[in-house]
Amino acid sequence: MERFTADNFESLCHMLAKSDRHFKTVIKEYGIPPMWTRPNSFSSLVLTILEQQVSIASAYAAYKKLKAKTGGITPARLLALSDEDLRACYLSRQKIVYTRGLANAILSKQIDLRKFRHQPDELIRAELKKLKGIGDWTVDIYLLHCLGRTDVFPLGDLALVNSIKMLKKLPGASKEELLQLSEAWKPYRSIATMIFWHYYIRKRNIKVLA
Repeated sequence: MERFTADNFESLCHMLAKSDRHFKTVIKEYGIPPMWTRPNSFSSLVLTILEQQVSIASAYAAYKKLKAKTGGITPARLLALSDEDLRACYLSRQKIVYTRGLANAILSKQIDLRKFRHQPDELIRAELKKLKGIGDWTVDIYLLHCLGRTDVFPLGDLALVNSIKMLKKLPGASKEELLQLSEAWKPYRSIATMIFWHYYIRKRNIKVLA
């Protein structure tokens, strides 16, 4: 279970750039990508759920509203809120169900985020996908951002897919073809993903909120 850290991230980026001219071009033009990480916490997973199928700005607006309402997003504090409270924090009916399900799973110890740190990716994927509203994309983002796993390739991520097609000039590529392409970046597809995100964000002048 190799992890990327502040100590090895830049060297991993340069290593990929040596084997792929497109990565070299991105780093030359825009620099090393930010090392996008989050704490391994309930609130981080809530944010990832809020990010499902909406813009970054919309997700962060809901997250900040929820954080202000709870004084810190914990399972118990989220469960203490009514449907009306959560809707006022911009949560949809589905995301109210999903975040409450996650909160209950953590409080009942069905899910133990601390143990995930030492468990293999596929075990974590299987456990999280038992929960309503958590699919492969959410697990991929959790593994990459919260656990720093090095070989995550979130094919369900539209920004990643669009970036690969833009940078590699493959407008008609299927997901199967992109997955095959990613074989060349193993076992560091998480780092490749962040280089692609970096390119997409800079190329499109997207504001990334903190």
